[in-house]
Amino acid sequence: MIIDRNSPVPNYYQLQTWLIEQIEQGIFKPQDKIPTEAELVEITGLARATIRQAIQNLVNMGYVERKRKFGTFVLSRKNDKTKRSMVGILIPDIRVGYAPELARGAEDEASQNQQSLILCNTDDLFVKAEYHANRLIENKVAGVIFVPTAASDEKNRLIIEKFEKANIPLVLADRNIAGVNIDHVTTDNFNGAYKLTDYLIKKGHKNIAIILSDLFSTERDRLEGYKKALLDNGFEINPDIIITHNGRFAERHYLELASKLLKRKKKFTAIFTGHDRIAYLVSSVAIEKEICIPEEISIVGYDDLNPACKHQISLTTMHQPIYEMGRESLKLINGRIKGEFQKPQSIVLESHLIERSSVKVIKGNL
Repeated sequence: MIIDRNSPVPNYYQLQTWLIEQIEQGIFKPQDKIPTEAELVEITGLARATIRQAIQNLVNMGYVERKRKFGTFVLSRKNDKTKRSMVGILIPDIRVGYAPELARGAEDEASQNQQSLILCNTDDLFVKAEYHANRLIENKVAGVIFVPTAASDEKNRLIIEKFEKANIPLVLADRNIAGVNIDHVTTDNFNGAYKLTDYLIKKGHKNIAIILSDLFSTERDRLEGYKKALLDNGFEINPDIIITHNGRFAERHYLELASKLLKRKKKFTAIFTGHDRIAYLVSSVAIEKEICIPEEISIVGYDDLNPACKHQISLTTMHQPIYEMGRESLKLINGRIKGEFQKPQSIVLESHLIERSSVKVIKGNL
């Protein structure tokens, strides 16, 4: 049976998938005429509009072409050339955060190799990542760069499995997923956070708060680096000044968490924020509460995003080579396509401190 009417999968998609299988298995060969809309109505029992939608999708994907008054015919698909030229990238949001820089790095590397990038915004949602994954598989892309979403590792693994089943090379960028053995490009988040915390300690700060998400591998590593630096310098870890959020980034959540943290400001002299966007939100709440930065509270960020833009503070932060992360991810895709390596590759890039003016030196503690 071609169509399972009890399936949650849309009828047009079931028909589309069946037709693709017939073409790829050679049942419908290049130049063959596929069944007409009327014949498919008879075969499937579907409405003509549903059939027309499935066939139009095949036209868009390059499987078939319509010839006026003659019918719909299977095309010769020059897969090798097409597949080498298209790479997908699944990122949280091209408008904000580190995603624009990551995508630009991948795009520049792609253009040097006469490739094109298909950009897919997931908004850090699994359902959108799944939708785009299906679209990229339908378009038979050469490979995919995937920034895991703000979903469980189990759900993100489902995305990986889709590409593995389609035999499409995949590289994880920035965030990692537990329990998968796959090509990955990231930065040393543990060491970066360690160095940033150690920097604050060397500036005389003994009580350092932290605010971040513990949902993502990157920020969990930063939390562990922060803790290790405190312990190595002989300081205790104070859970009262560790604020974590188990979800995707949302300004309103972090504004609330910043207010919560700043009510405890007598317990700390500095705040380590999980990334720059959190830092700027914390600073905006502090300024609203007439708390002077860095005179009363020092703040550091992570990423070094848009330093040329106008902000209320000049932020000391850990610079991540995000552009390079995008380029290296695309290089891994191409290396995998060319068969240059068999085992999964892991590339860990180094970050470096950018010192500006959001940290006060506490001379009495030096």
